[in-house]
Amino acid sequence: MPLKFLAVVVAVATLSGCQTTKPLYHYGDYQDAVYTHFKNEDSSVTQEIEALEKAIAKSSAKNLQVGPGLNAHLGYLYIESGQMDVGVAYLNKEKALYPESAQFIDFLLKNAKAGKS
Repeated sequence: MPLKFLAVVVAVATLSGCQTTKPLYHYGDYQDAVYTHFKNEDSSVTQEIEALEKAIAKSSAKNLQVGPGLNAHLGYLYIESGQMDVGVAYLNKEKALYPESAQFIDFLLKNAKAGKS
């Protein structure tokens, strides 16, 4: 009997110590938006922008950092839709949040300014 009691106490202590970890980043529907964009389904750039804007808003609401690439893709979509200033702002935001992306973002900015988005 004491051995079973000890086993139950250990099991309860072990399980009560388990806690799920909070995700580091929030992506929302980012993967679906990217897939839809590159598959050229019936979704418009405006719908994709709205989906990514919602993902960013949910990130803020959940106090989570936006996942790497999300701001860059949103910036790309804005540039593609003709809203250069907004797109450049999102690309710069990506570069500020993730400095390791600077070389790629600078490449995108250079091409966008040259009219090659």
